[in-house]
Amino acid sequence: MAGLGRNPRPGKLRSSSAASSSSCYYVTTLVFVALCIAGVWMLTSSSISPSQATIATPSTIRNFSSKKSSPKIVATRVTEEEEDDEDKKGADLAKDRETIGSSAGADGEEEERNERNQEEEEEAGVKEQESKVAGEEAQREHDEQLPTNEAEESQQEEVKQQTQTEEKIQQVTDENPQEQMEGKKEEEEKESRNAGDSLPEGGRSEMPNESNGKKRPWTTQADQSLNEEERREEEELPSGNAGGGLEENVENSSELDWKLCNVTAGTDYIPCLDNEKAIKKLDHKHFVHRERHCPEESPTCLVPLPKGYKRSIEWPKSREKIWYYNVPHTKLAEVKGHQNWVKVTGEHLTFPGGGTQFIHGALHYIDFIQQSVRGISWGKHTRVILDVGCGVASFGGYLFDRDVIAMSFAPKDEHEAQVQFALERGIPAISAVMGSQRLQFPSKVFDMVHCARCRVPWHADGGTLLLELNRVLRPGGFFVWSATPVYQKLEEDVEIWKAMTSLTKSMCWDLVTIKKDKLNGVGAAIYRKPTSNECYDTRKDQKPPMCNEDDDPDAAWYIPLKTCMHRLPTDASARSSKWPKEWPERLRVPPYWLNSSQIGIYGKPTPEDFRADYENWKHIVTKSYLGGFGINWSKVRNVMDMRAVYGGFAAALKDLKVWVMNVVNVDAPDTLPIIYERGLFGIYHDWCESFSTYPRTYDLLHADHLFSQIKERCTILPVVVEVDRILRPGGKLIVRDESATVSEVENLLKSLHWEVRLTFTKDKKGILYAEKSDWRPEQFADSS
Repeated sequence: MAGLGRNPRPGKLRSSSAASSSSCYYVTTLVFVALCIAGVWMLTSSSISPSQATIATPSTIRNFSSKKSSPKIVATRVTEEEEDDEDKKGADLAKDRETIGSSAGADGEEEERNERNQEEEEEAGVKEQESKVAGEEAQREHDEQLPTNEAEESQQEEVKQQTQTEEKIQQVTDENPQEQMEGKKEEEEKESRNAGDSLPEGGRSEMPNESNGKKRPWTTQADQSLNEEERREEEELPSGNAGGGLEENVENSSELDWKLCNVTAGTDYIPCLDNEKAIKKLDHKHFVHRERHCPEESPTCLVPLPKGYKRSIEWPKSREKIWYYNVPHTKLAEVKGHQNWVKVTGEHLTFPGGGTQFIHGALHYIDFIQQSVRGISWGKHTRVILDVGCGVASFGGYLFDRDVIAMSFAPKDEHEAQVQFALERGIPAISAVMGSQRLQFPSKVFDMVHCARCRVPWHADGGTLLLELNRVLRPGGFFVWSATPVYQKLEEDVEIWKAMTSLTKSMCWDLVTIKKDKLNGVGAAIYRKPTSNECYDTRKDQKPPMCNEDDDPDAAWYIPLKTCMHRLPTDASARSSKWPKEWPERLRVPPYWLNSSQIGIYGKPTPEDFRADYENWKHIVTKSYLGGFGINWSKVRNVMDMRAVYGGFAAALKDLKVWVMNVVNVDAPDTLPIIYERGLFGIYHDWCESFSTYPRTYDLLHADHLFSQIKERCTILPVVVEVDRILRPGGKLIVRDESATVSEVENLLKSLHWEVRLTFTKDKKGILYAEKSDWRPEQFADSS
C-alpha cells in the first residue's frame, strides 16, 4: 500500500499554483492555512495508537519476567524502529501538507478530493504500522520459545547457582576487613540465597541456636551444681573483664599487642592445671593439687611452639610414631621403655603398642578381655568405655580396630606428658585425676570402665573413688581391673584384694570372672554392676550408704565426691533402665527414654527434635564441610564440637577416620546423656575457663553459636586465645554464629595471622572458616 509521500497528485497542483503566485493575498492565505494544517498534524501525531505502546504489550511483559537482559534490548530496538518510521512518515506528511497548502486557490472539488486522499493514506499508514508492530510482537513471542544464547547462559548460570554446595566461601583479603565485610554483606547475602547453607525442609527455622531450649524443662550443670554459685563468688571468676588490657582494643584488633606466655610450663601450659599461685596453697592429699584450679583472670597470652615443631603425622601412622620435637620428653621412654610404652627412635618417638599389663601388644590384650566374658562383644554391645590412668593410651588407640571408643584420662604428673603423647598420636584423652571431685561426666553412661595398673587406691576412704566409677558406669556394665592384687600373692597385694572383695560385694557388684593372660603374665578381674535395686535393699550392712534422694547423680561440675550410691531407675521408660541398642543402630535412633511430651531444644517433641538435628547436620556436613571448605580430611583426626547439643555433628562424621570430643556447656541444656546413648562421648565444660588438654592437640574445632552465648558471661578474647592454644598449627576452626559476633572473632583471628574466610547465610548468620598459622609473637609477657 502506497504511503503518504507517494501520492502522484502534488506534481500537478504545484504547476497550477505557479501561474497565480503573483497575488500577495493568496500567499498570505497559503501561509496561514499551512500553519493551521501543521498544528493539526502535530496534535494528531502526538497521540500514538495503543498498538504502538510496545512496553505494555503482553509479549513484552513476558519477556521482562522471563529474561534478565535481552528484553530491554528488544524493547529498545522496537522503539528505535518506530521512531525512524514516524520521522519518515512525518517528513512525507509535512511535504504533502505543504503542497496542499500551495494549491488552496485551486478548484474546491480538487481540494476535497485531496483531503479525502490524505485521510485515506493516513489511515492506510496507521494500519501498516499496526501490522508492522503485530509482526514484531509475533517475532518476540517466537523468540521466547527459542531463547537467545545470552538468555540461555543466564538461565544455566541460575541453575548452577542453585545446585552449588551449601556455603560458598568468599575470602576476605582487604586490609580493612570490617569495612570490606560491611560493604560486601548485601552481595554475599544475595549470593547465599542461591548458593546454600540451606537445611532440609523445616530444619532452618527450628535450629538456629539453643535459645529456645533454655525455656524448656531442661536442667543444666550450672543448675545441678549446688555449690556452683558459691564457688564463683568465692573465687570471683571473671565475668566481664577477662584478658585485662587487651580487651580494650578488641574492635581495633590490629592494635593488640600479643605476647608469649611467661610461665614455668612453657610450651605445655594448661592454665587451669598449671596455676602455680593456687597450687602452692593446696594440700597434696587426695591429689587436690592435680585438679582444676583456674586463674582468676583467663590468660590472653599465647603459648610458644616447641623448637623444631613439625606438622603432626597423619593417622593411622601417628599411632605408631610421632615427631620427637613436637613432644620433646624422654622420661617415659627411660622409665617405661622396657614395657613398650614409648621409645626414642631418631627424630621420632615410637610406640610399640604395649603397656604395663600388655607388653606384647594391646590388640592381644583387647581380645583376651572379650574372650573372658562373652557378653562384652566389642563394637556392638560395648561401644563407649572409660580408661582410667591411661598412660600413653595404647589401649584406647587399638580399640578403634574393634569399633570401640575410649575416653582415656590421666593426671598431669611426674609421668611426663603422657596425655600429650596420646593426643599427638590421634587418640582421645584428657588431663584429669580421681581426687576430691566428681569426674565431668553424667551418671550411668559408660558401657565399661577399665583400669590396667592405674595406681588408684580404690579401697581407700570407704571406697570413695570406686563409688565414683559406680556413678558413671551403666547398669549392667563391666569394670575390668587388671592389677597385681588380682594375680600376685605379695602381702600388700593380698591385703588390697581382700579390701576390694569386701567393697565390691557391699556395692552389689558381681565378680563375673578372674582370668589370666598367659602371654603377658597378668590377670584381670571383671565385675558387673547390678541392673536393679534388689541387692541394695537386702544388704545386711548399709555401707556404703545410699545417696540422699535430692543428690543429683548427673551433677558433675565442681561437685565434691560422695561416699554413697544412687538408686537405679525402676521405671521402664527411665534412662538406663535398659541397655542401648547395638552399635551402630544406637547412633541413628532416638533413645527410648526421650519423651514425646517433652519439648526438645529446638521446639519440637524431643524424638522429632533429635531426628531433625541429625538430618540437619548430615546435610551441612555432606553439602558444605566435606567439600565446600576445601578441607583435606586425611589430615584431620582430633575433632572437638565446642557446643554440642544432641551430638548430630559428630554423628554426621561417623564414616570418617576422626573422633569427636562433644562438649556440653555448663549453662546449656544437659544433653550429654543423649550423646553417650548414641555411642559417642563428651564432657561438661565452661568456656569461660581453660579446657583440660595440652596445647596443640586438636586438628579441628567446631563452634556452633558458642561465642554469642558465651558473651553473656565472659568476653570473647580469652576464648579465642584458648582456641589458639588448643589447635595445632594448620588446624581448622569453623564458627557458625550471629554476624556481628562472627565479625569479632574474625578480627581477632586476623590479628593472630590466621587465614580467615567468611560468608553469610540468607538468614544473616555468619559462617567463618579459619586456619591457624605458625606465627608466634617474639616478646614474652611479664612474669606473673
